[in-house]
Amino acid sequence: VNGQRHVLPEGKAEYTLLQWLREEGLTGTKLGCGEGGCGACTVMVSAYDCASERVVHRSANACLTPLYAVESCQVVTVEGLGTEKRMHPIQEKLALAHGSQCGFCTPGFVMSMYSLYRARIQDARGAPTMEEIEDQLAGNLCRCTGYRPILEAFRHFSKGNDESYYTRSDLAASESGGC
Repeated sequence: VNGQRHVLPEGKAEYTLLQWLREEGLTGTKLGCGEGGCGACTVMVSAYDCASERVVHRSANACLTPLYAVESCQVVTVEGLGTEKRMHPIQEKLALAHGSQCGFCTPGFVMSMYSLYRARIQDARGAPTMEEIEDQLAGNLCRCTGYRPILEAFRHFSKGNDESYYTRSDLAASESGGC
C-alpha cells in the first residue's frame, strides 16, 4: 500500500479493502454509499496480468473490494500521491480550479483520474481525451461543487490541451513505488 509492503491479516475474510485501509489509518479513502455508486472510496489497484505479461493499473471501489482480492497487488490511496506541501499534479490542478468544496468526494475524483492517467501513460497511449476522462469519472459523485470545475481541472491532462499535460517522467517523479 502506497509503496510499503503489508502482510494481510488472517481471519478478515469479511473485510473490505476500505475497512482495512481505514483501520490502518488511511482515512482519505471515504465510505460514502457502501454500494460502489459514489466513488468516494476509489483507490488504484495495480496487479500483474499474466496474459499480457505486464502490470495493469485500474481504479477500484474499496467499499466493494474484498480485502483478500488485493493479495500481491499494489494499492495506491490518495495519501500515496502527495502531501499538502508537495501535491501531485492532479491534486494541484484540482485545487487551483476550485474543484472541491466540502472535500468528501475529492480523494475519489483524484484517484479515478490518477488511475486513468497511469494506465494511459503505461500503455504509451499518452493523454486521455476529455470523453475518456468523463467516462472514467462517471462513477464519482459530487453533491456540492458540481462537475464544471472538476472537469476544468482535469482538462489540463487531456489530449489536445496545449497548455500542459504531464509526461511519464513528470508522473514518475511523484510516484511512490510500483507493483
